[in-house]
Amino acid sequence: MKPDIRIGPRHPRLAAIGFRFARWLAAKTMGLAGFHQLGSEFADARIAHVRDKLARGETVYLAGLGAPGTHNSGLALVEVTQAHGPRLIVNNEEERFSGNKHTTEYPKLSVDAVVATLRELGRDIGDIDAWLTSWDYPTLAGTLARSVVEELPQSFKLVRTTEAAGFDGRRLDQMTRTPKILARQLGLPDRVPLICLPHHDNHAWFSYAASPFADDGEPTAIAVLDGTGDQGSISLYVIENGAMRRLYCNDSMFDSLGAFYSVISSTQGGWTWLSSEGRYMGAAAWGDMDRASNPYYARLKDVLRFGSDGEVRLNRTMANWYCDPFDHPYKQALIEILGEPLRPDQLWNPDAVLRVEDIHHRPDTQDRLDKAAATQLVFEDAMIHVVDHLLRTTGASRLVLTGGVALNAVGNMRLLEHFNEAWFAKTRQRNARLHLWVPPVPGDPGVTIGAAWLFAHLAGAPRGAPMTHAFYCGTPPSQHAIVSALEVDDIASQRIGDISTTEGLDAIADLMAFMVAQSGVIALYQGAAETGPRALGHRSILANPCDAQARERLNERVKYREAIRPLAPMATLEAAKEYFELLPGASDADYNAYNYMVLTAHSKPHARGKIPAVIHADGTGRIQIVRAEDDPLTFAYLKALGRHIGVELSVNTSFNVAGPIAQTPQQAIDTLRRSKGLDVVLLVASDGEVHAAWHGGERDSGRFTGWYGKWKSRAQVAQR
Repeated sequence: MKPDIRIGPRHPRLAAIGFRFARWLAAKTMGLAGFHQLGSEFADARIAHVRDKLARGETVYLAGLGAPGTHNSGLALVEVTQAHGPRLIVNNEEERFSGNKHTTEYPKLSVDAVVATLRELGRDIGDIDAWLTSWDYPTLAGTLARSVVEELPQSFKLVRTTEAAGFDGRRLDQMTRTPKILARQLGLPDRVPLICLPHHDNHAWFSYAASPFADDGEPTAIAVLDGTGDQGSISLYVIENGAMRRLYCNDSMFDSLGAFYSVISSTQGGWTWLSSEGRYMGAAAWGDMDRASNPYYARLKDVLRFGSDGEVRLNRTMANWYCDPFDHPYKQALIEILGEPLRPDQLWNPDAVLRVEDIHHRPDTQDRLDKAAATQLVFEDAMIHVVDHLLRTTGASRLVLTGGVALNAVGNMRLLEHFNEAWFAKTRQRNARLHLWVPPVPGDPGVTIGAAWLFAHLAGAPRGAPMTHAFYCGTPPSQHAIVSALEVDDIASQRIGDISTTEGLDAIADLMAFMVAQSGVIALYQGAAETGPRALGHRSILANPCDAQARERLNERVKYREAIRPLAPMATLEAAKEYFELLPGASDADYNAYNYMVLTAHSKPHARGKIPAVIHADGTGRIQIVRAEDDPLTFAYLKALGRHIGVELSVNTSFNVAGPIAQTPQQAIDTLRRSKGLDVVLLVASDGEVHAAWHGGERDSGRFTGWYGKWKSRAQVAQR
C-alpha cells in the first residue's frame, strides 16, 4: 500500500510573508550593527573601490569570514590582482586552532593567524579592502522564520532547535556583535563593516572558478546540494561566457538531500550530525546495494518525491524533521520501515553505534547495514534526478558539484557512471559524457574562500588559476615552534634530516618508505595544513597498503574508530591507473578530480590481492593522486614505496584522534600521545629541517630507533 503524500508547507502564503518580513527586519537591524547586503550603498561603494584599485594595477586583499553561529567558522585571506585574479593565501578553519570540531565559536584564533600572515607579507590589517561573510544573514533570518511559520503550530520547537539548520542559536548575540568584536580584536576604533554574500552563490562561483573547466564558450553546470543555505538547500546555476546565472533555488531548508542523509545516518547509525554522514556512507558498502533485493529501498524511497522539473521534495507524511529533527524526526510510516529512531541521549553509546564487528554477535547488525545501503541508494537517486534535469536544461556536459552533499564520494562516482556516453546519445543525441569536478572544500569551510572569490568577481577581477591542491590552512610551522613542542619529558625526538635539497628530500622519503615497508605506522606533518575535511599528505597517517591487517590495526590502535570506515589510497598517477578504474569523466587536467579524496573509484581485479588495506567492502577506494609539483615530499615517498614494496601507493588517513586534523606542532605531539599504535611522527619545519618524534620512556617500543639504525646502515653501505 502506497503511503500518504504531502509535499510543500502547510501554510505557504503565511510562510512567504514571514520570510519577507523577517528578512526586511533583519536587514534593517543588522545594517545598523554593521552588516550590509549586496545592493546596499556600502556594498556598492566597496565594489567600486576595489574595481578602481584593480584598474590601477594595485593589489587588493579580501577577507572571507565564517562568523560565529554557523558551523565551521573561520577566516580566509585572498589576494587579488587584475592580471591574475584571486589567489588564496590561507583559509584558516577555527576548529583546527581551537581543537573543537565543526566549531560555531567566534574565529578568534583564525583571525590572529591571518594578522600574522599579513605581517609576514609586509602588510597589515589596514590593507584588507573588504570583509565578506559567508552567509547572507538577513536572508538566513528570513528562511529560519519561514521554516517555523510554514508548519505552525507543530514547528514551534524549531525556535529552540536552530541546530537543525546548522545554526547555533546560542551564539546569535555573538554573531550580531561580530563587527564590534572584530574591531576590538584588531585594535580598530570603529566596528568592521561586513558585506553579506549569498551562501550558495559563494559555493558556486568559487567551485567553478577553481575548477579545471575552461571559459571556451561551452556551458558549465553547477549544482549546489547542501544541508541548507541562507535561502534554500538546492541551488542550480549555469556558467556561459564567464558569467554565472542562477537557474533555481528550492527555497526550503528541509526539502534537502543533506537533511535527509544527516537525520537518517544519525538516528540509524548512532552518531551526531556532521559526524554521522561519512560513517554511514562507509557502512552502506557492507549492506545490500542492489535496488532489486535490498529489503528497505522500495519503501524508503517514498520519503523523497521527485518532480518533473528536477525538484526533490520531502514527503511530510513520513518524515517529521521539518518540525522536530532531533527528538521525534520520524512519523509512523517511517518508523514502520526503519524502526524507532535513536534518541539524542543514545548517540555515541556503544550499544547504538553501528559496527560491522557485531555482525556475528548481534543479529540486527546486517539489518542495520542494509538500511544504510537503502539510504545511500535513495540519496543517489535524488542526486541523479537533480543533475539529470540540470544537464537537460543547460545542455552542458560539464558539471561542478559542491555543497556539503558533494562530500558523498560514492554518490559522485555514481553520477559519472550514470551520465555516460549512452545517456548523452539517448537523451541529447550527442557524442559526449559527463565531466565532473568537486573542489577539495565543497562544504562550509570552503565558503569563506567563496565569499572573497565572488566579491572579486563582482569587482571585475578575472576568475583566477584552477586549484591543484588544498594546502592552505595556516602557514608552515617554524623550526622554533617544532623544537618548542618537542621539549617534553614523555616524547623522544631527534633531528633526522633536511628536505631543502633534492638529496635530503629523497633520503627522508626513502626512510619513510623503509619504515612503512616494515609495517610501520607513521605520521607526516609538513607545510600548511589541508583545508577541507581530507588529509592529503601534509597532515597524514601513512601505512602499508599491501598489509591485510593494516586497516584493522589503524582503526583499533591508532585512530580508535569503527571498522566500517575504509582507509584511503594515495598514489602516483601511474599507480592509480594500474590499480583503479579511473573514469574518463574525471580526466580533465590530467585527472585533477582525483586529487582530493572526493571521488571513489572501482578497483581493478588484481588490486584486492595486492593492496587489500585500501580496498573497501564494495571494491572501491576514495583515491588521491599526488603530484610532484604540488607535494614533492609525499610524491617522493610514493616513488620510494615503489622501490620497497612494489607499489607507488600508500594508506592515507588523517592525522587526528577524536578531534580535528592536527594544526600546530603542539597538537601533533598531543595526537601522538593519544595514539598508542602510532610509531613515529615526522615534523618538517618551514626551512626544511625534519625532526622525528616518538613515544618516550616506558611507552617507547624501540621500533623507530631500530628502523632508523637499520636504514642508516643500509644507506651507508649503498654509498660505498
